[in-house]
Amino acid sequence: MKRYLLSTLTLSLLAAFANAADNAPASTATAAKSGIETQYIDPTVRAQDDFFEYLNGKWLKTAEIPADKSSWGTFMKLRDDTTPQLRAIIEADQQAKAKPGTDARKIGDLYASFMDENKLEALGTKPLAGELQRIRTLKDKKGVPALVAHLAKIGVATPYGIGVAQDAKASTRYATYIRQGGLGMPDRDYYLKLDDKRMAGIRAKYETHVATILGLAGEKDAAAKAKAIVAFETRLAEVQWNRVELRDPNKGYNKMSVAELSTLAPDYDWKSALAAAGVGNKADYVIVGQPSYVTGFNKVLNDTDLETVKAYFQWQLLREYSPYLSKGFVDANFDFYGTMLTGVTENRPRWKRAVSTVEGALGEALGREYVAKYFPPERKARMDALVKNVLAAYKESIDGLDWMGAATKKEAQAKLATFNPKIGYPNKWRDYTKLAVKPDDLAGNVMRASTFAYNRNINKLGTPIDREEWGMTPQTINAYYNSRLNEIVFPAAILQPPFFNAEADDAVNYGAIGAVIGHEIGHGFDDKGSQSDGEGNLRNWWTKEDEARFKAKTDMLVKQYDAFEPVPGYHVNGALTLGENIGDNSGLAIAYKAYKISLHGQPAPVIDGLTGDQRFFMGFGQVWRSKMRDEAAINQVKTDPHSPGQFRANGTLRNQAAFYEAFGIKEGDKMYLKPEDRVTIW
Repeated sequence: MKRYLLSTLTLSLLAAFANAADNAPASTATAAKSGIETQYIDPTVRAQDDFFEYLNGKWLKTAEIPADKSSWGTFMKLRDDTTPQLRAIIEADQQAKAKPGTDARKIGDLYASFMDENKLEALGTKPLAGELQRIRTLKDKKGVPALVAHLAKIGVATPYGIGVAQDAKASTRYATYIRQGGLGMPDRDYYLKLDDKRMAGIRAKYETHVATILGLAGEKDAAAKAKAIVAFETRLAEVQWNRVELRDPNKGYNKMSVAELSTLAPDYDWKSALAAAGVGNKADYVIVGQPSYVTGFNKVLNDTDLETVKAYFQWQLLREYSPYLSKGFVDANFDFYGTMLTGVTENRPRWKRAVSTVEGALGEALGREYVAKYFPPERKARMDALVKNVLAAYKESIDGLDWMGAATKKEAQAKLATFNPKIGYPNKWRDYTKLAVKPDDLAGNVMRASTFAYNRNINKLGTPIDREEWGMTPQTINAYYNSRLNEIVFPAAILQPPFFNAEADDAVNYGAIGAVIGHEIGHGFDDKGSQSDGEGNLRNWWTKEDEARFKAKTDMLVKQYDAFEPVPGYHVNGALTLGENIGDNSGLAIAYKAYKISLHGQPAPVIDGLTGDQRFFMGFGQVWRSKMRDEAAINQVKTDPHSPGQFRANGTLRNQAAFYEAFGIKEGDKMYLKPEDRVTIW
């Protein structure tokens, strides 16, 4: 439902630029810094051959990925800089010994429960004893629907998920959704691509890991049970849709009655499942994401013996809660999910993991304190102005598109006019009154927090749409577009250096933050977002001719990104990453137009020997400075709709005509694409 980019940076930039351009004397721009970190430029690489390597080459050669990270770069560094700020807030809440029941007390108590390692060592698996017993005493498969519902409430992965969200074709009401799930590895490819030696090796290690965790929990015949569990998950993977199929919002919208749902899986008691999930009679219809998966799950469950089913649910419980148990579980969990899957060699310090746990449970309570300390009101006002500036550039651009006809342009303008920007933090903070937190019960705290979040979601059914809700906390280094609410959301934490530099010239900021703002707006017109209207409803508002012209452009983009190969033998999936690649392409093009508008017809100053256009594109290239371990890169191309950083930079730039002019790109250069091969959307 939500579209994420690491793009929060966008906001501050444009607003600041708009104000500076309109109010400052001309000499201010020439006095400003370029904002380009020229110390990282590698003079041995031609900008015309590999712009990303040229701009960031010295950094790429010298920077080391921290032992507890799978990647390192601008976004990750900002997150690393923000985490100590959050820790200071949390520890201050601890020391203050606030009144019981207050958010501050809950924050401090949850953090304390995570940091008490001695307590956790003494407890072992006792915190899960009741849950394990619930699973072990399952008498028959008729009890599976109730067990699935219970485990889902405490955050455990199950073969399907029941949740509540806006109805994609009736966005003024909430509906019940059923989606596929239940795998312990990141994607179906990890189970099914056995001709890939790396994938086959990971699967073998996964089976060993499952056996290790079961053994730590005292399970007999752990190896045999692990083998059966992996076979069960493989069967689930075989009937699941792949990630490209899941991107199609219309294919994934299958509205039906509960009776119709039952015909998909006649041996499964869906009425009981919905009642146990908490929707019960409130769900007069359901929206099934993958009907064939529901049928496939029914068969897999029928074909699997009860002992394997119970072992599977025990494993999923232990997998979810291993990070909150004794050291043996924590280390084993990290060995597979950290080292094996992402190449990380060292777990994060315990205090950082504790901060993340607090954010997951009490994110807005912590965010409220973060905003009060680190996000002054005037910054929010500047962001408001910036977003308006980029929206204005989109409005102007729509009218000038040569591939979109008048009827579609009218619809596009209507949608653009209804965009709702949310900047910094929510207008209405989440109420955590009903969440109980104890300073000596970590696993219990996590269960109660998961149940609190689950109930909050389920209880939306039958209520008015909450248009004030945020899908990210203010301290998140990211941003997103939500098609159901037609909103673009930019949390506070991203609106700071290095993405917005108040002392820098406008060009670099438009190239960085401006492009990110444009990216998020662009999601409303990408291959998925363009299927929804301004009210948030799935509706085709394109003429057939315009739709065909748009698809011709995006098909070209898919082919371009399919050719990128971050790790030998592993290519970017152009279809999976299409929406984000459209966002990058559109966002940079719009930001460039906004930058030109800000100059009011005057020439841009030359700073550090660089023209305004050069600084603009270098500002964009700097944003994606990053490096990644091979294991993490493979995981990304298998599961992530975002392309790796170097391809977000080079892949976007080589489609921009102004980039060719700024750096003299000519035929024969590696960054060169023939004009007819370039994808220009905006």
